[in-house]
Amino acid sequence: MVHIDLWKRILIWGLCVIGLFLAMPNLFYDRVETHNDAVQTIEKQGSSPELEALEGAWPSWLPSDLVNLGLDLRGGAHLLAEVRMEEVYEARITGLWPQVRDALRPLRDTVGSIRRQNSPKDQLKIRIGNPEGMEQALQTVRGLATPVASLSGGGGQDIEVSAQGDVMTIQLSDAEKAASDERTVQQALEIIRRRIDEVGTREPTIQRQGTDRILIQVPGLGSAQELKDIIGTTAQLTFQPVVSRGSSADAQPGIGEEVLPAMDEEGVYYTLTEAPVVTGEDLVDAQPSFDQNGRPAVNFRFDGAGARKFGDYTAENIGNPFAIVLDDEVISAPVIQSHIPGGSGIITGNFSVEESTNLAVLLRAGALPAGLDFLEERTIGPELGADSIKAGQIACIVAFVAVLVFMLASYGLFGLFANIALLINVGLIFGLLSTIGATLTLPGIAGIVLTIGMAVDANVLIFERIREEAKTARGPARAIELGYEKAISAIADANITTFLTAVILFVMGSGPVRGFAITLGLGIITSVFTAIYVTRLLIVMWFERRRPKTLEV
Repeated sequence: MVHIDLWKRILIWGLCVIGLFLAMPNLFYDRVETHNDAVQTIEKQGSSPELEALEGAWPSWLPSDLVNLGLDLRGGAHLLAEVRMEEVYEARITGLWPQVRDALRPLRDTVGSIRRQNSPKDQLKIRIGNPEGMEQALQTVRGLATPVASLSGGGGQDIEVSAQGDVMTIQLSDAEKAASDERTVQQALEIIRRRIDEVGTREPTIQRQGTDRILIQVPGLGSAQELKDIIGTTAQLTFQPVVSRGSSADAQPGIGEEVLPAMDEEGVYYTLTEAPVVTGEDLVDAQPSFDQNGRPAVNFRFDGAGARKFGDYTAENIGNPFAIVLDDEVISAPVIQSHIPGGSGIITGNFSVEESTNLAVLLRAGALPAGLDFLEERTIGPELGADSIKAGQIACIVAFVAVLVFMLASYGLFGLFANIALLINVGLIFGLLSTIGATLTLPGIAGIVLTIGMAVDANVLIFERIREEAKTARGPARAIELGYEKAISAIADANITTFLTAVILFVMGSGPVRGFAITLGLGIITSVFTAIYVTRLLIVMWFERRRPKTLEV
């Protein structure tokens, strides 16, 4: 008996309506995108009559999730960056000097004087006044070593300490360098992703390539330079003790010191202690604000450890200047007037409102652990994206029409039912892609075209089984029922294997391969649903109304 319970009919049609309802915004892409952009801008910057008018381009009670267009369809910016690992090694070595100096101070009676010597950037050389105390000095410094925080470290130490005569040499071990490389690239990936997300761009592609390179693709940006402006600044904030102030860039700093220019005072240079008191890594928040004179500024707040270090330093150095340094430029060098507890403060300078906002975004996202060298940059214009969309549309239409004509010619009325299910199937794919926020690329369009071709496979298997069962003279109702029952196993086998292939492509692949896998996998799920349930429901509804004596499939 051909029958489907009422609750099942409501569930099937309900899922179809919900899927098509979610896919509907893609038919009005520009209007919905304008609405979404206006909503995001209002949330960040506040409302205005112009933004409210743009927000009203699409009713707020309708769904507004869209299928994001990838770089090849929308145009945008492409960068390939290389992380400067040597800067990380240099920063680690520079940070070691205060620890080593403090560890050796109690041994002055044994080792004599302790002086830092000129050395390569990845080494720390220290001369001691009494060579006979070198062995004790080596043991003390080796006690500062810590195990490498990596599985590849093999239990090794992070530093290697050696001596020649009265000079001790400290450098990072190979295991620590390898672990540091891994941490640095992962940290750079996360910070770049946070910076781009803060700006509100759509579905960026940020992937590691090789050991020290990062691929960045952001759809919708006007140029590669705009993307470089967002991520190219390290935004490394440090608070460093001031040794002196002068007007010459050629001043010779002492060992462990550096000369940096003032950001807003032309011709002014500061000699600073290289080792910072606190750094931007200790920041937990940064927000744009205004100083007491109404000029744009940035409020900042340290974490617990940073607040303690900042508070202790200000308590011990009242009356001394200290420098606020951003990317090797001194923003300001105020004199410490009193103890500053609580770990919060304000950065003032000759900022515009936009500059203070961008600086707060960069500081809040975190400092890049090292600078980036851009090996490749490319801007893909929207015209190329429009051509790709047009080509994809033509491919989908041709495949769609060919399948519709074939099914109608081969199976008549039953083919019409399959075509209706196919139309619903495509709508469900776009509804799911919109809901999960997927990015559609050219390979993704290829996955949809392939799905259109595969979507009717299940119907072909079912209709052929119905044809065979109709020849046994068991009656049309029994033929329909047996046709679906006997075709299920073949449909399940074919689609499960294809779905597993899509899963493997998604797990093992990246970029365009994943885009293809997502549309293929979703297409398999929706095509099985429409072939088994939607077409069957259409056939049952037709059969209940017409009660045919024979079937012409």
